[in-house]
Formats: sequence, structure tokens, C-alpha cells
Amino acid sequence: MEYNKIRGMVKHFHWAFVLLISSILAACQSEQKADERIPIEDFFSKPDRNNFRLSPDGSKIAYLGIDAHCRNIFVLDLKDQKKSKQLTYQSDMNVQYFFWVSDSSIVYSNRHSPNDSLRIHAISVNTDESISLLPAMKGRLRWIQPQRAFDDYLLAGMNDRDSSVFDLYKISLDGSGRELISRNPGNITDWYSSADGKVRLAITSDSVQENILYRPEENQPFKSVTTTDYLTSIRPLGFVSNSLTNVIALSNQNRDKLALVDFNVATGEEDSLLYVNNDVDLDPDGYSDRIQQPLFAQYTKDKTHKHFFNKNVERHFLKLSENFKGQTIDIVDSDTSLNHWLVNVYTDVHAGGIYYYDVEKDSATLLVEANPKLASAKLSPKESITFQSRDGLTLNGYLTYPAGGTKNNLPVVVLVHDGPNRRERSDFDAEVQFLANRGYLVFQLNYRGSSGYGKKFWTAGFKEWGGKIQTDIIDGVTWLIHQGVVDKKRVAIMGSGFGGYSALHAASYNSSFYKCAISMSGYTNLFTYFKEIPPHLKKYVSLFYNIIGDPNKEYEMFKAISPVFHADRIKIPVLFAQGGGDPFSSVTDANQFVQKVMNNNVPIKYIYKEEEGRHFKSDENVINYYQEVEIFLEKYL
Repeated sequence: MEYNKIRGMVKHFHWAFVLLISSILAACQSEQKADERIPIEDFFSKPDRNNFRLSPDGSKIAYLGIDAHCRNIFVLDLKDQKKSKQLTYQSDMNVQYFFWVSDSSIVYSNRHSPNDSLRIHAISVNTDESISLLPAMKGRLRWIQPQRAFDDYLLAGMNDRDSSVFDLYKISLDGSGRELISRNPGNITDWYSSADGKVRLAITSDSVQENILYRPEENQPFKSVTTTDYLTSIRPLGFVSNSLTNVIALSNQNRDKLALVDFNVATGEEDSLLYVNNDVDLDPDGYSDRIQQPLFAQYTKDKTHKHFFNKNVERHFLKLSENFKGQTIDIVDSDTSLNHWLVNVYTDVHAGGIYYYDVEKDSATLLVEANPKLASAKLSPKESITFQSRDGLTLNGYLTYPAGGTKNNLPVVVLVHDGPNRRERSDFDAEVQFLANRGYLVFQLNYRGSSGYGKKFWTAGFKEWGGKIQTDIIDGVTWLIHQGVVDKKRVAIMGSGFGGYSALHAASYNSSFYKCAISMSGYTNLFTYFKEIPPHLKKYVSLFYNIIGDPNKEYEMFKAISPVFHADRIKIPVLFAQGGGDPFSSVTDANQFVQKVMNNNVPIKYIYKEEEGRHFKSDENVINYYQEVEIFLEKYL
């Protein structure tokens, strides 16, 4: 204990220099020439501080920083800088995450590794006293929103009884353990608490049909108030202030796009439509847990836009925007008074940074640069494009040109996003900037099945993993070739997860169209994909049958679209990366795929990291992977 106090005193005296040092490092970055190759490690450099969070009263900011090679919690006192300090002293394990449960208390989790036992603690910011809330245990935990203390307890779902379901518990903040509130009958996927800490709302799902359940009090049974199919989404964001029956929700019930609504969970009906955009879905941002009100609705076209409900927040946001013209500002956190904000400011060519914004003083203070090594680098902006697929569907995407000004006859890397129900945005993307810096045009497409464009566009990708999704990608490249932008003899395809699958599919079926393919954790065998689904996701299998197909009933289709069965058709070089802990890709299938390509006398580079999962995370492995990507593209593209 004495050792920790001494360490804390030393860190206290150094605290005042932390932000200053960051600013100096950023300012000292040398000017970069337009055609200069930036070191790979610079693109993927991570800040030494992250996960900044305001206390409810706005007097303090907590964040994760590095000490003794481990992630620990630090606290910045905004009223008295001398009280700023390191709060935890983990030296053999990382703090995974934390959150404020009151103005003076933080709850955090720590583990040696992702597969280690679950540990939950509470710590006093005033006294540094830490207590264990739960004994170390196997299993998963999901905190119930809002994540704050209700008198002397927290609410959480835990699956240690049955790994496929989460039961509802009260977890006492005095360390006395947990109390079962509701045992999950097997189909409840989410629980929601009203502002008084009572769980009145739940959602059941078999992934094809979803039910919203409501009960006026916890001692009464849940009753179903609304039933929807898998195409319809009603996503509660939180209860309306001073109401036990109404929630703010995102809903596409009886409409194509996700809209913000006031939904009555007692009647199962929308009381009012708050906002809808006719072009794109709304994002799940803008609702404040701390005051149980929507501050704004947010949506993304080429850039992020906000529609404000709170006029004071709008006024202050516009004032803040004057200081960051042309940049995107995300409100990451705010206190209960809404006078203290944490914001993320960035562009497509600047990784950005986290700022503390004092509304009353109208002052923004940089807390950390997202990537100081790129702060002064000359990077390439994203340009949005729109074109028609061969069957008349309007598709959107982005082009990032290499430095030098040439926009004709370029080598292109088609970078396919994961999901597929995700989407590309005009945000900063380190991978994109790395490829553009190496002289390649980068093409990112929101193919059919991508999220954000409404249910009709999303469902257009159902059972098209090896079909129209892949032809959308080819149509995009063909359109660029016809525009004179792309050299048809220099087309590479690259991606991770579903993007990696698309690269392997392209190598199997379109070796004459693509010059080479790069896959990070790409699915090689879709039969295995279904077998490897974790227990807590098994309930979604029926939904996957609708989106991908049923391997039991559609055997021939699955065999046709699984690259492992067609590796002998591949004629182009392949770079294939695989983590030993990837839950969705079998190492056996990956090895079989690689061996088949080798037997065909086709160049293949196989990167296998036993300790990694679906995505490489260690700095060494990430840098090594992109070094291999660089060598591979230089040789074959």
C-alpha cells in the first residue's frame, strides 16, 4: 500500500505535464512531403490514453492510461488539478472497462486475458478504497442501461447458469454479492430499467420473431405488447424522463428507415414520431441516459448530421463547431447539467482527438490525439460516389486517391467492409490511408445488404453472399474502369471477416477480373461458420438462415459459395491471414484452403497467429501483417 501511495505522489507531480507533452509531440511532427512513405507503425499507432468519461456532476474526467505495462484508471480533477491522480495500480492485468456509478464511485472490470475469469470491482474516487463486487467467475456479464447506481445496487444480466441466456441480477455495491431478480425463461435477449431502477421492459427473440414485454411492477408477470418479424426493428434507447410507460426508441415499424419515436410500452404503440430522414436510417446517438431525454437525432449520409431537440445543446454545439470548421464533432459524453462535454473531433484525413468542452466558458481543451504520429501528415481525402448496379440498384461508396494528383489509370485496392450488415463512412480510416500512401486508389462500397440505408436495401443482400453482393463489387470496379479511373489489369480485392470472405470468393470465381486477393480471417467454409456460432448467439441461427441460407436445406448453395471447395480454381496470388482463436473460422478449414491453393502452384502467403482472434490486436502482429500486405501488393499489383 505504501508503495502505491508513493507511486501516486510521483504521478501527481507529473500530471500537469501530461497534456503539455502530448501537445509538444504533436507539434514536433516534421512536415511530410506529398509523396513520402509514412512508416507503417505510424498509421496504426494507438494513444496511451483512451475511454474518457465524465463524472455525473461534471467535476472529474476518468480515463484509461498505461502504468506498469497495464491499463489503469486515472482521474483528472477539473476543479482542483492537484487532486488529479492514478486510481488503480494493476501490474499483472488490464482494466478492461469502467464507468461512473455516482459522482464519487467507479465500477471496473479487469482480466489477465479475454478468456480469463470475470472480475468486477467498485472503487471510491475519494478514498481509493476498492472492493470486489463479485467473486472471480466464468461467464459473461451485460450491464443494464442506464449504467448507474440505484440506491445501493447495479443491474446486470449474467449467463453463468446457462451460457446461452442471461438472467437478471441486482449486484450490491457493498460487496455482499448478487440477488436474482428474474430467471430468463430462455428467450429474453434484453432487459431495460426505468429511472427508478425497476426492470419493467424486456425483449424476447427467436431471431425471426421479436416480442416487447412490459410489466408495471417487478412483482407482476411480463405481458407481450408488440410482436414484430425479423425485418422490423424497435430498439429502445431509454425511458422518457418521469415516465414508467414510455421509451425513446429507433423504429422502422411500418416504414423503411429507422426513425426516432416516443414508444408507449404499456400499449405497444408509437405515441409520436420525433424525427425521420427519408434517405438513411438514424444512428443510435443523441439520447442522454443521465436526463432521460433525446438531445438530438443523428444520421450519416456522406457526413454525420444532427437534428437537435434541445435548443441549448444546439446553440452550444454551433458555437463549438465554429472552432472546428469542416470537421466532424461527435458528443462522446456529457454531465447531468449538460455544461460539460467530451467530444471527438476528426476528419477523413485527420484521426482527430478527444476534447473537453466547458460550455459556460466556451473553451475546448485537447485531452489526447487519436494518433499523434499522423497529426501533421499529408493524407488523402475520401470522395463519395454513386452509381447503378446492373439490376438498377443505387449504390454508394468512397474513393481515396493516392497522393500525386493523378486520377487516371490507377491500380485499385477494393476494400470490402465486414458484416455484411455494416457500412462505410467518410470517417478517418488508418487502413485506407496506409494503402493510399502506398500509391493505390482505395475503393470502398456500401453493397446491398449494408446497414444504414433502410430495410429494403438491407434485405436485398439476403442469400446473396456469393451472388449479387459480389456482382455489386464487380459493377463498381467496372464503372470506375469505364470512367478511366482504374487500370483494369491492376485490381486487387482485400478485406477482413466478410470482406475477407469476399476476397477469397473473388479469387475462386473471378481470377480473370482481379489481379490478387488479401483476406484477413475470411470465412472459407460456411458450413463451419454455422457450427462455430457461440452458445449465447445460438438464438440468432434462424435469422442467419434468412440472411445467409440454411446449410441443411440449401446444401448445394452453401457448397457453391464456400471458397474451401473451390480453391483449386484460384489462379491469382493470395495473402491469407488467420488467428487461432477466431470463433467463426476453423483453422482446419483455413489450412485445407491454403494447401489446395499451394497444390495448384499458385503463390499464397499464409500468416497464422495462434494467439490472435478474428482481428490481430497486438502491435507487433498488426505491423507484421501490413508489412506483408505492402510487400504482396508491390509484387503482384
